[in-house]
Amino acid sequence: MLIQIQNVFKIYNEGFENEVRALNGVSLSIDRGEFVAIVGQSGSGKSTLMNILGCLDIPTYGDYHLDGTDITERSDRQLSHIRNKQIGFIFQGFNLIPTLSAYENVELPLVYQGIRAREREERVMDALERVNLADRCEHKPTQMSGGQQQRVAIARAIATHPPIILADEPTGALDSKTGQHVLEILRRLYKEGTTIILITHDNGIAATAPRVVRISDGVIIEDRQQEVTWL
Repeated sequence: MLIQIQNVFKIYNEGFENEVRALNGVSLSIDRGEFVAIVGQSGSGKSTLMNILGCLDIPTYGDYHLDGTDITERSDRQLSHIRNKQIGFIFQGFNLIPTLSAYENVELPLVYQGIRAREREERVMDALERVNLADRCEHKPTQMSGGQQQRVAIARAIATHPPIILADEPTGALDSKTGQHVLEILRRLYKEGTTIILITHDNGIAATAPRVVRISDGVIIEDRQQEVTWL
């Protein structure tokens, strides 16, 4: 099992009158190579769940094992290392550095990994080619459309060859046509064996995933497989 969380709670202001249980006893398992949509409205707990799955936060209570590693026992530095090796992030806001070119944005996590220059160049150009942006490698984010910026963000996520892609509302800032193109890239990665976790509030987008996990008020209320036409 690649991801396994069991009886996870995330509690803010515990014991006080304004206590908030963002996650209230969540258990979830995700196999290697799955495509899962986690869907819920604002305040449902899906963003908190994403932060825990992505090792950006740790539970107040409960267990989380990622590829056999107990995440709850790791230091901030260890969590950072796990994120860099195991998870590629795609965010709604792109999170590109505006002063860097597309090439440099994609290269940055490889620099942090200590990968040598020649291999970095190969990986960066391969990732940009896969999202059809090799010809824009010298452009800065301000010289690109929203869809192009999101494709750069995808290239940055896949350049490290992570086993997991965690996509948080990746089409939220895009028009429907461009959003569909981004989803198609995620589907292609899934078919190649990458585990895809897609966080969304949009039932239409969730309907394109083979597995849907629905969260509300900090608890999972639905977890089901479904047929999708693109498989």
